[in-house]
Amino acid sequence: MKSRPVVLVIDDEESIRIGCHQTLSDEGYEVDLAENGELGIEKIKEKSYDLIFLDLKMPGMDGMEVLNVVREIDPGAGIVVITGYATIESAVAAMKIGATDFLTKPFTDDTLLTVAKRAIDGKSLAMENTCLRLELDERSGPTGIIGISAAIRQVTEIVRKVAPSSSTVLIQGETGVGKELVARAIHQHSPRNEKPFVVVDCGALVETLFESELFGHVKGAFTGAIETKHGKFELADGGTIFFDEVANIGPQIQVKLLRAIQEREITKVGSNQTASVDVRIIAATNKDLAEEMREGRFKDDLFYRLSVIPIHVPPLRQRRDDIPILTKYFIEKYGTKRKKNVTGISDEALASLERYDWPGNVRELENAIERAVVMADGEIIQTDDLLYYGLSVQSQTEPAEGGHLAKTEMREIVKALERFDGNKSKAAEFLGINRKTLREKIQKYGIGLK
Repeated sequence: MKSRPVVLVIDDEESIRIGCHQTLSDEGYEVDLAENGELGIEKIKEKSYDLIFLDLKMPGMDGMEVLNVVREIDPGAGIVVITGYATIESAVAAMKIGATDFLTKPFTDDTLLTVAKRAIDGKSLAMENTCLRLELDERSGPTGIIGISAAIRQVTEIVRKVAPSSSTVLIQGETGVGKELVARAIHQHSPRNEKPFVVVDCGALVETLFESELFGHVKGAFTGAIETKHGKFELADGGTIFFDEVANIGPQIQVKLLRAIQEREITKVGSNQTASVDVRIIAATNKDLAEEMREGRFKDDLFYRLSVIPIHVPPLRQRRDDIPILTKYFIEKYGTKRKKNVTGISDEALASLERYDWPGNVRELENAIERAVVMADGEIIQTDDLLYYGLSVQSQTEPAEGGHLAKTEMREIVKALERFDGNKSKAAEFLGINRKTLREKIQKYGIGLK
C-alpha cells in the first residue's frame, strides 16, 4: 500500500465531485475525478487506485455496469458505491458483485472520511493476510506440510495430485509423524474444503458404542438413547470423514464400515431405514495394515477399499533435513503462545536435536521445543534447556550414567511419575516422549514407585 492512498471519485454531480476532492485531499489522499462511467474506466485502465467512489445512478453507463468492468480490470481495488436511492436492495446487489461499502446521499464529511479509512484499512489487512499466506506457502509448501527433505516433498506431491479427486486414501506411518495433518491437507485442497472434516478416533471409542458414533441412533434404540443422534457419517455429509488408527476397530464394525463405504448408505442403530451419504474416506494407521490383514485381524475387502491410494509418511529419523525448519517453526509458534521472547536455538542444541532418533516423531519434537521455550532463560535455546526433556543426555558429550545430566533427567522422570500417580502415558506426554521411551528410561535408571 502506498503511503499516500490514491482515490478516484466517479459521479455525475459536480458538487459531489468537488466536495469529495476537497475533503479527501485535506486528509492527505491523492484524488482524481471522473464525471461519468466511461471516463472513470479510462482512468482505471491508465492508473492503479487504492479506492474508488462510484455513483450507482448515472446517465449512460450506470454504476453497476462500471462496477462489473472495474472488477475485471482491477480485482483488488476497493470500491465504495454512492447512491441517492437509499434502498437495501441496491446496496446488497452492489456488494454481491464486489463493492466493499456504500454511502447514501447526502453524506457528511465525517461519514465520507470514516468510510474511506475503513475501506483503505480493509484493503491493507487483506494485503497483509495475502503476504502472510505467501510466506507460509514458501516455508511449508502449497499443502501446509512443513519440510524440505526429499521424503516429505514426495508426500506433498502425492497430496497435491490426490486432493482434487474423491478417491479413498490410506495414510500409514508411525505415531506422531503427522498423518492427520496430511489428511487435513488433502481435504483443504479438495473441492470439499467448505464442507466438514470429521475425525473418528478409532482408538478412543468403546466398541459397543462405535456403531452409534458412526451411524447414529434413534430415540429408544438402547438404554440411555433418550433422543435421536446423528452419527459421524451424517455430520461429514458432503465433506471428508477421517478414521484415525483404523486398525483398532473390531471385526463386527469392520463389516458394517465396509458396507457403508461400498454403498455410501448408513442405517441408524434402532432403525431399518437407510440414508445416503456423500463422504470422502481417509483412513490412517500406525500399523502395517497389510500384515494385519494377513494375520486375519483386518478384513481383506476393507483393506482393499481403504488403500485405493496409499501414502506413507516417513519417520523423522529418515528426514533429518526437516528438523531445523520444524524447530524454527515450533520456536516461533510457542514463543508467541507462551509469551516468551525466544527467537532461535544454538548450533550445539540444534545438533543435539538432529542426532536424536525421535521415536515420537514430529509430535515429540514439538513437545521438546515447547518445553525448551518455557525453560529457556534467554532468547536462544541452549543445550541445557533440553535437560528437562532428556535430549542432551543423547548428545556426543554425554557424561557417565551417574553424571549431572543423567541425574537431572532421572529426577524429572520421577517427578512426572509422581505428579500423575504412576500413570506412564500421562507422564510420557508431559515429558514430551512416547510411552516406550519412558519405559526404557525407567528401566535404565532403575526407577521404582513406592
